Amino acid sequence: MPSEIEVIRSPRRHRTVQARVVGEKVVVRIPARMTVAEEEKAVAEIVAKLRRKTTSTRTSDEQLLARAGQLNRELLDARAVIGSIRWVSNQTTRWGSCSVATGDIRITDRLRHVPDYVLDAVILHELVHTFIPGHGQDFWGYADRAPRAERAKGYLEAYQRFG
Repeated sequence: MPSEIEVIRSPRRHRTVQARVVGEKVVVRIPARMTVAEEEKAVAEIVAKLRRKTTSTRTSDEQLLARAGQLNRELLDARAVIGSIRWVSNQTTRWGSCSVATGDIRITDRLRHVPDYVLDAVILHELVHTFIPGHGQDFWGYADRAPRAERAKGYLEAYQRFG
């Protein structure tokens, strides 16, 4: 994680603060109206969050891609076309999403600490969407190939309610 931080004040930004790694530095965008004290606090918090996100102990995006590739080969006969797969923090109502056109898969970071079989079921579900867009009988024929698929569905249902 780069140590150089560039702060950009934006008059168009009203409440949100955003940070991302660009080359060899962290670029943080903040509302232009923030005081110096608010800026210091916001930048410290968002950089810490970005550090936690990029140094997660669970698995990196690269490991996620390797796992998706293995599941695709072992359970889907390499039918899925994976554009990319990565963790995201902005999905609060779904476990994953898939862009059928590009094969880009996003997995909510709320699943970083679930058992492997649960994560595998979610990854497989999104992989199947790369070649079957709906949730029909054909879709579930492939998605239910995940090891312990029914148990994973139950886990996710309970996690949604109580997690």
